[in-house]
Amino acid sequence: MQFLWEGLVEAVRLIAALDPLVLAAAWRSLWISSLAVAVATFVGVVIGSLLARVPFFGRGLLVIGFRAGMGIPTVLIGLVCFAMFSRRGPLGALELLYTPWGIVVGEFLLALPIVVTWTHGALAALDPRVAETVCTLGARPLRRWATYISEVRLAIALALLTAFARCFTELGIAMMVGGNIKYRTRTLSTATALETAQGEFARGVAMSLVLLVMALLLTVAITLLMRARDEA
Repeated sequence: MQFLWEGLVEAVRLIAALDPLVLAAAWRSLWISSLAVAVATFVGVVIGSLLARVPFFGRGLLVIGFRAGMGIPTVLIGLVCFAMFSRRGPLGALELLYTPWGIVVGEFLLALPIVVTWTHGALAALDPRVAETVCTLGARPLRRWATYISEVRLAIALALLTAFARCFTELGIAMMVGGNIKYRTRTLSTATALETAQGEFARGVAMSLVLLVMALLLTVAITLLMRARDEA
């Protein structure tokens, strides 16, 4: 117990001293996850809208596929990305392996099913009177779509926060695709595992504390949004 307490005290000291390894890993985790979720939100909202509002053959299978994708292990995504980005893979010429951009692609694939599923569920459950009203008013297709998205904006915000939380704390993709290269592809999760394995327990705890604080902030934000949605 004393060992854990000493590690915690030293971890707080490292954070207060703005340890460069901790800051670098935190900043990298933040911008990589933010970019991946931003792109996934843009693409996922469009796909989710089509699945909810446009009937076509195989739509049900796609919905089931995206729902199943929400629980896919991150190591499996990392394995697929590694195979695609390696020199012998179909995308090897892009040289994305062991780069931050490779991690962005992997986390995009992790976040996309979450955004698509939440968007589809929210739009599918939307009050039919909303669609009837905008059609009666003669709104054009783009205007109608914007109205639908406005009605389910809280659900989309929840999807965004959930996807960000999953990406920010994931380990498998960042380790397999990024390679955990110091000051290049090392994120908070991979750095925590490495520092702890190397005996740098305090620095590992410091990085875990940053992850914990971010997770708590996201949990509070999600809780407030869910409460606002229930009260709406």
